[in-house]
Amino acid sequence: QVQLVESGGGLVQPGGSLRLSCAASGFTLDYYAIGWFRQAPGKEREGVSCISSSDGSTYYADSVKGRFTISRDNAKNTVYLQMNSLKPEDTAVYYCATGDWIKCDTDFRKYEYDYWGQGTQVTVSS
Repeated sequence: QVQLVESGGGLVQPGGSLRLSCAASGFTLDYYAIGWFRQAPGKEREGVSCISSSDGSTYYADSVKGRFTISRDNAKNTVYLQMNSLKPEDTAVYYCATGDWIKCDTDFRKYEYDYWGQGTQVTVSS
């Protein structure tokens, strides 16, 4: 059974950092692209970052480029999202997701993602 579990969220002050983890089970992470999405209250879920399975290429939304870094540790079957220089507008529930036919790019097509984690809350506030 495919399962994704996010962790690492919390409350942080503006300018601070957090590292989110996405632990996968039921499948081998090596062969799948993984995306991170977020959803703020009253807003649609939006793509944040994606890492491809083939060559590890990474993609970022313009709003987080230069501040967030996605990486994968295939030995631990885990993908990470390092978030630095956090802003109040980064406040949201963050989800990781995967699917069988994902083309990683900055379009972040949600319909390509079949499996989603339960989400982890990130709150950036002083």
